[in-house]
Amino acid sequence: MSSHALATRPAPALLRAARRQLLETGSVGDGLIAATLSHSWQRCNGYGLAPTGRMQGAPHASAAQLARAIDHRHELVSHARPVMEFVFEQTRDTDSMVILADPQGMLLQSLGDASFLDRAERVALRPGANWHEQWRGTNAIGTAIADAAPMVVHAGEHFLERNGFLTCTAAPIADPAGRLLGVLDISGDHRGYHRHTLALVKSAVRMIENRLFETRHACGLRLRLHAQPEGLGTVTEGLLALSEEGWIIGANGAALTLLGLPQSAIGTSMLERVLQLDMAALFAWGRQGSGAPHALRRFDGGTLWARVEASRSVLAAQHSSAAARALSVPATDALAALETGDPAMAATAGRARRVLDKPIALLLQGESGVGKEVFARAVHQSSGRAAGPFVAVNCAALPEALIEAELFGYRPGAYTGASREGAPGRIREAQGGTLFLDEIGDMPLSLQARLLRVLQDREVVPLGGGKPVAVDFRLVCATHRNLTTAIEQGSFREDLYYRLNGLTLQLPPLRERQDLAALTARMLRELQPERELCLAPELQRAFATYRWPGNLRQLQNALRTACALVDDSEVQIGWAHLPDDLAAALRCPAPGVRAEADSAGLRAQAERSVRLAVQDCPDNLSEAARRLGISRNTLYRKMAEFGLRQR
Repeated sequence: MSSHALATRPAPALLRAARRQLLETGSVGDGLIAATLSHSWQRCNGYGLAPTGRMQGAPHASAAQLARAIDHRHELVSHARPVMEFVFEQTRDTDSMVILADPQGMLLQSLGDASFLDRAERVALRPGANWHEQWRGTNAIGTAIADAAPMVVHAGEHFLERNGFLTCTAAPIADPAGRLLGVLDISGDHRGYHRHTLALVKSAVRMIENRLFETRHACGLRLRLHAQPEGLGTVTEGLLALSEEGWIIGANGAALTLLGLPQSAIGTSMLERVLQLDMAALFAWGRQGSGAPHALRRFDGGTLWARVEASRSVLAAQHSSAAARALSVPATDALAALETGDPAMAATAGRARRVLDKPIALLLQGESGVGKEVFARAVHQSSGRAAGPFVAVNCAALPEALIEAELFGYRPGAYTGASREGAPGRIREAQGGTLFLDEIGDMPLSLQARLLRVLQDREVVPLGGGKPVAVDFRLVCATHRNLTTAIEQGSFREDLYYRLNGLTLQLPPLRERQDLAALTARMLRELQPERELCLAPELQRAFATYRWPGNLRQLQNALRTACALVDDSEVQIGWAHLPDDLAAALRCPAPGVRAEADSAGLRAQAERSVRLAVQDCPDNLSEAARRLGISRNTLYRKMAEFGLRQR
């Protein structure tokens, strides 16, 4: 990473002195400005650019050329666009824009505030323009390309004085082979400079790179890596793609860092040279399909946690199955990892542990977001079936017309649009493992009868007929609905309910748990394992009195955003790092006032906080916004949303 990206911004007087020295001598002495900036200015001077001059001959693509460039970079654009929209929502109303550029510096797409886009047009900061250093001087996009590193270029640090009203933050996007694919940038008015923007851009680039990796290597052998087992599946995890022989053929930056490898290792290094592991073990874990994390030892003595994913085609092509099947992987007590000090949660985990290897179906109940699937996975990983697959099916997410084929499988040509090869169905895929049916209360009545028959007979008949196939799996179901009420209303079968309800476990909502501080600390370790982040004391108090209508999912999403916004030099998460809506709902408008647990949820709490802040500061909305921890533009938007007027 470039040191300039993290350095304190140089004083204007130093910038002027450095610029004068460059023009007079052709170089900048040590100590005046950061070396990265100094080298960029000297490159620009070598290109013949004049700080006070206008660009001569700077290329600008026509509409047709831009369309062809976007089409040529379709993979990049399609994966970056959703992330750009997410970033834009985080930076809306801050006089800024989000930009995607290609490896040559051509701007492909942008999203921004209308008021700022007009000003950006004046310096050709728009799709089709080229912002390579050769044409636009020192700027975050061009300099990030030149240095292959994240970059912040603020105000007078731009080589061309006409760009001095900008503050720009950019980071390169690499493909899974380590090649430069493009650049993501946030540019805005220099008066709105925020040091957290760099962390946001870097996090967004990781999201894009991970999406690219998942697409490129969807049909291969993949390894997810992290220093902590809980970090697997997060944006900070390492991703490796491996050939059947064990060559590293793809990796993201996090994986290379975890393994201590340079980018040149992609395509030239074998996994067995950095980890104490053979490929037979990897293929064995891939066949199990459990998704359970495994501990791997590095040759330097360190430990990494990994999850193996392998496509069917890769597994079929691998011929050392006998040795792989002989390898056994011991189960771990994953339920213990869920216990962080709450008595109710500990009691629930204890009851589940007592029936782990008994033929008793589990029914998990609780509000949305309390972690029912996480609990179900822990049950699976702690049981004797941990070596088998864990198959999760969300009954509410599947179209009613497809759920039967998805669950029970189908024969070739069983219905219009069916695959020629047919499909085994999710129930058969759970053979020897655990079948998790989430939102079971939303299953159509017609399918409830078929599921009941499978549970009674322990065999399944695919759609389109054929011989029954014997099945053996552990059943765990979950719902946020009251199934006894659904039975009374005629939307759920009573006989199926008694089949599912071997043991009902109620997962507590977050507002009733006594381990919020420990949960928060654990999530922060998962999201930022390389740092020791904590909440500011006043934020800890606000968290403790908040209702958390979205439960663990809401808490995790809030902390994920905060980790993206916190600066590398900071160790505490404060109000400024939270999403605006949550900050408004959490913050007390006056000393001594506790945040109410409003049953209407997040919107009602946000509305109450905004209303009270505006009432307390009727003639000073800037002060009201400061108390709420949000920008004045965001406050105006919230007032309009809640129908509030300034007195």
